[in-house]
Amino acid sequence: MITRAPFLRMRYGAYLHREVPDEDTELTHVGPGTPGGEYLRRFWQPICFSDELKDLPHRVKILGEELVVFRDRNGAVGLLELHCPHRGASLEYGIVDAKGIRCCYHGWLFAADGAILEMPGEPAHSSLKDRLYHGAYPTHVHSGIVFAYLGPPDRQPPFPIYDSLLRPGYRLVPGPKYSWPCNWLQTMENAMDPVHTAFLHTIVSGAQFTDEFGVLPELEFIETPVGMIYIGTRRVGQNVWARMVEAVLPNLQQVAPIWEDGRREHGFSGPMMSRWVVPQDDTNTMFIELRHVSETEGVTPAWWGDPTTMVPGGQLPAASYEAGQRQPGDYEAQVSQRPIAIHGLEHLGITDRGVSMFRNQTRRGIRAVQAGRDPAGLCRDAGVVVPTYCNDTVVRMPPDGDPAADRQHMREAGRRLADGYLRAAARR
Repeated sequence: MITRAPFLRMRYGAYLHREVPDEDTELTHVGPGTPGGEYLRRFWQPICFSDELKDLPHRVKILGEELVVFRDRNGAVGLLELHCPHRGASLEYGIVDAKGIRCCYHGWLFAADGAILEMPGEPAHSSLKDRLYHGAYPTHVHSGIVFAYLGPPDRQPPFPIYDSLLRPGYRLVPGPKYSWPCNWLQTMENAMDPVHTAFLHTIVSGAQFTDEFGVLPELEFIETPVGMIYIGTRRVGQNVWARMVEAVLPNLQQVAPIWEDGRREHGFSGPMMSRWVVPQDDTNTMFIELRHVSETEGVTPAWWGDPTTMVPGGQLPAASYEAGQRQPGDYEAQVSQRPIAIHGLEHLGITDRGVSMFRNQTRRGIRAVQAGRDPAGLCRDAGVVVPTYCNDTVVRMPPDGDPAADRQHMREAGRRLADGYLRAAARR
């Protein structure tokens, strides 16, 4: 393994930095049989929106596997290996019928569970179809998203129900689905990097959220039963605004409202968005999001209920290279880290504690799977509603006369709020 020269305090020292270490394959590689891939396969993964499944099959790539998803005319959703086991033709060109999907090449018919129902051309007495099954994965439709379990059949967990998806007074709106040409980890861990919202999304590219995001928050990071949250606490006049953004293991981001300004006191508000960061392969990542839209007028902006509207902050590449240079967003900042970010080249600081914590949680999950245990965040209790913790909370707390003491009190207030939410969830 290449070891790079230390980051020396010297002028014109790039000659000593030409060697590039390998990526952290334990965390970043997702294909079948890889440590990270087997970890991610222990959880249900979203693969597409339900309304994408019409009369034609839908080709997908998830965790390095080429697959086809379809809904037969009786409503069953199937996820099969892409290539027909007969002669290898792609089932993306198959014919969807009442019982399953039929290969366009020789007419073999496959049910959603992989059973081979018909083999036209074989003798009537042939038992070949009864001795074979095509590769298939279990699916589950929830909140307009098709999820799949790609792990070992004997380790399949029940589908998890998060409380954020059952909020009274809110409806879930499917947002855009899009892909980035980079590894999943560098996009997932971005949710645990709250400082970038002050710099990238406010100072550099103008206030893409509210002006209050331009204030660097006091930071805390804590683990939860399902992952972790950051607590970014800011002073807004006589108020303290505690923003808590969540990483639900292994790859669900829950983001607090970006229209918050901290000027009105309120309690736990919940997320504006639940977004899955799904590895297609080692260097391509798909985003599938659900938006939380209040049924009470004025609580969420009207534009947030429009599924064609992108989240501000540059979730898609800029219109031109120059535009991206002048006003970079999340896409430019994260994709430009290389197709797979090289952790051995980083020099993490105190504000990067959330990134380090998330990587450590992921590594512990990977090693738990390798040791034959369930990873943290996996729920084995069918029907249980799983608590989550993303929210904004604004409390009245007049400033302390001493700025240093005030910052400490803000940080403590944010931590007390988060600890209270965790205790309340544990009592349910």
